[in-house]
Amino acid sequence: MSEKLKIETCLTPALLPLYNIENSIAVIIDIFRATSSICYGIENGAEAIIPVAQVEECAAYREKGSEYLLAAERNGEVVVGFDFGNSPFSYTKEKVAGKTVVLTTTNGTHALHLSRQAKKVVIGSFLNLTSLCNWLKFQEENILLVCAGWKNNFNLEDTLFAGAVINQLKASNYQLDDPGIAANDLFQLGKNDLNLYLQKTAHSERLKKLGIEEDIRFCLQVNLTTAIPVLEGENLVKLKE
Repeated sequence: MSEKLKIETCLTPALLPLYNIENSIAVIIDIFRATSSICYGIENGAEAIIPVAQVEECAAYREKGSEYLLAAERNGEVVVGFDFGNSPFSYTKEKVAGKTVVLTTTNGTHALHLSRQAKKVVIGSFLNLTSLCNWLKFQEENILLVCAGWKNNFNLEDTLFAGAVINQLKASNYQLDDPGIAANDLFQLGKNDLNLYLQKTAHSERLKKLGIEEDIRFCLQVNLTTAIPVLEGENLVKLKE
């Protein structure tokens, strides 16, 4: 009998060296707000989103021409001198359709860069939850859910989303690890009112202090989009069916 496929859940990028990522599809998760904004931007026609690790790398694209939109966020705020940060409201059709966005964030792009050795790297959020899970089911590959966390620490919202993915895939007979079982248990606690359940999170508190509660509510909408951003070379682009 063939071995069961695995869904593993990495609760923070600091734990990634413990996983054999080369044998898995990596799903990058940064619910508040990078992966939600990436999904929304690709859905709204962004030509590509280029994730870079450092603010300086993002700034360097100024020299490459005016066709790039430069997006930089640190500690929840837009870095001074950049076009915008990682609020989903900056990724509307009017702003990003046909454009290439260069993006650096505190957590999400960090997790993505550490996951580049995976078989494939895709982006997950509540916005594209079901289309992502339906696609994953047909890949017949091991899956590693990479929670971006907060500065290499565990966070609740990314883990809860990992649980939401597991909830949709567990009937397909994947082998789960303990972090995945815990994530799914958390999702069962919070699924009836994600916004209420996640109001207690540390990142929610940080964003509230910045006056951007609307971003939180937006990022917790389920199945608003269907596009699956996938890493091709240096660019995140829309996965072709």
